[in-house]
Amino acid sequence: MDENSRKDNNFLTALKGLIIGGTMLVPGVSGGSMAMILGIYDRLISSVSSFMKNKKENLIFLVVFSMGGILGVLLFANPLLQLIERYPMPMLYFFIGAVAGGIPLIVRQAGAKRLTWRIAGYVVLGLIAVSALGLLPQDLFNAENSSGTVGFLLLLIAGFVTAAALVLPGISVSYLLLLLGLYDRTMSAISTLHLPFLLPLGIGLVLGIVLITRALERAMAAHPHPSYFIILGFLLGSVAEIFPGVPQGLALPVCAITFAAGFCAIFFLSRMEMKKEQHRS
Repeated sequence: MDENSRKDNNFLTALKGLIIGGTMLVPGVSGGSMAMILGIYDRLISSVSSFMKNKKENLIFLVVFSMGGILGVLLFANPLLQLIERYPMPMLYFFIGAVAGGIPLIVRQAGAKRLTWRIAGYVVLGLIAVSALGLLPQDLFNAENSSGTVGFLLLLIAGFVTAAALVLPGISVSYLLLLLGLYDRTMSAISTLHLPFLLPLGIGLVLGIVLITRALERAMAAHPHPSYFIILGFLLGSVAEIFPGVPQGLALPVCAITFAAGFCAIFFLSRMEMKKEQHRS
């Protein structure tokens, strides 16, 4: 790869990190979802799970992506949240349009030539899996009244489960922590650096990320159709979670415009990703 191509790749990586970082705090929008529709998801998975195979290249990629993500959080997270608070329906239609714009790239990555009943079944399976999260018992891993080894193990398992929300598209980390009854305690522990709580949670999180990314990398390589289309089901399930209803009156053309803007923005980036893949091949 020549110097110009390397700079272009780093710019695109930083730009996608910027977008993902800026949208991570949006309710119902997961970082994994944005990574998938931007076409950088499988690269993130492989760079973590196979880090030691190409340490220098993977390190550069992760640093560039992380810098973009941190900048995105600092620059865009609060303005986006304020826009959603002030104009909830148009902004949520923007994100729904973004998901729709990324679907062609996901289908291409899956290598599907035509729609079959089996493929539709994989999508439905992903939808069911995301919907089933709402059936989890409240406070399932709440270790507030547990101490010692029991509390440590509960937080370790909770960290592992939370890793799935970080890695898998369509699952919001904040939503999962709320389901587990750990959201308030986690936010409080982060603000006060309460290590007895954060340490086991962090160990479980790191362990979960490593194991889940390795399993995902193997699944996407060996079984691309099931893997990508189940993930597509996750994404569609996340859309159902943030769907604000059908707009009425003047809100209808406004939401149509924001939907189109989200679709075109991600579709354009997806086309750039497709061209980059064609150039590499």
